[in-house]
Amino acid sequence: MDQEYKKELSNFVQQALEEDVREGDHTSLAALPEDKWGEARLLVKENGILAGVEVGVEILHQVDPTLQVEVFIKDGQQVSNGDIVLIAKGKIHSILKAERLLLNVMQRMSGIATRTMEYVQELKGTNTRVLDTRKTTPLLRFLEKRAVVIGGGVNHRFGLYDMILIKDNHVDYAGSVSAAVKNAVVYKQNKGIDIPIEVEVRNFDELKELLRCEGVDRVMFDNFKPEDVGEAVKLVNGRLVTEASGGITLETIRSYALSGVDFISVGALTHSVKSLDLSLKARLI
Repeated sequence: MDQEYKKELSNFVQQALEEDVREGDHTSLAALPEDKWGEARLLVKENGILAGVEVGVEILHQVDPTLQVEVFIKDGQQVSNGDIVLIAKGKIHSILKAERLLLNVMQRMSGIATRTMEYVQELKGTNTRVLDTRKTTPLLRFLEKRAVVIGGGVNHRFGLYDMILIKDNHVDYAGSVSAAVKNAVVYKQNKGIDIPIEVEVRNFDELKELLRCEGVDRVMFDNFKPEDVGEAVKLVNGRLVTEASGGITLETIRSYALSGVDFISVGALTHSVKSLDLSLKARLI
C-alpha cells in the first residue's frame, strides 16, 4: 500500500465514519454493555472475485485499533458461497460500528472486480485490455478503480488532471479536431507539463484529420462498429495507441478485441455494477 493511497484511504474512512456515526451508535450504546467482547465472521454469500480486504481491515482498525483481525482470503481471489474472508475479535460496539461501512465498501469493490474479470475472460487470446472510465461514484473513484485492477482491468485516467482527453464537445467548441489538438499542444508547452493527449473521433473523416496532427498519443474510436474499428486500426498503423468506446457490452467486447484495438473502455465496470453479497455475522466469545 503506497503512502498516497494509504493517506487517501485513511481520510476516506474518517469521513465515512463521521457520516455514519457522528456522536455515537445509539442503538449499540442503548442495547448492549460497552465492555462486552465478541467476534464477527465476514462471510461470502455468492461466487465472485473478492476486493477491498485491505480497506475492510483499515476500517476495523480505525474504528478500534485493539480489534484483532485474521484474514483468510486476499484481494483478487475467487470466492464461493460460504467462504470466510476474515474474523474480527474485540469489543462488540466497535465491530457493530464498523459493520455497515465495511460491507458497503467491500461489496461494491468485489462487485466491480467480479464484473471486470468477466470482461477480461472475454478478451483471452487477444492483446486487448479493458479500461475503466471516469463514470464512478464521487469520492469513491480511488477505490472503484482499485477494484478494476484487482479484477484484471486497467485504469484509464484518474481525473481531468492527468491526461488531456479531447472529446466530441471539445472538438465542437474548438471548431475542428486539428484546432483542438493544436490548442492542446501549445497548452502543454506553455504549462511545461508532460501528460498524454488522447482524441476521440466519431467518424473516419475526423480520424484522417487527426492522423495529420502532431503531438497526439492516443485515439479513441467512439461508437464505431467492430468492423469499422478494424479498418480504423489499420489506418492508424501503430502510430497511436488505439481505444474503442461507446456502448460495448460483455456480449460484444470480443468482436471489438478481434479488430486488433489496444484498449476497450467500459463505463459499466463502475457505473452500473451489482454488489457482491457479503455478510458480517456476530458471535459472542
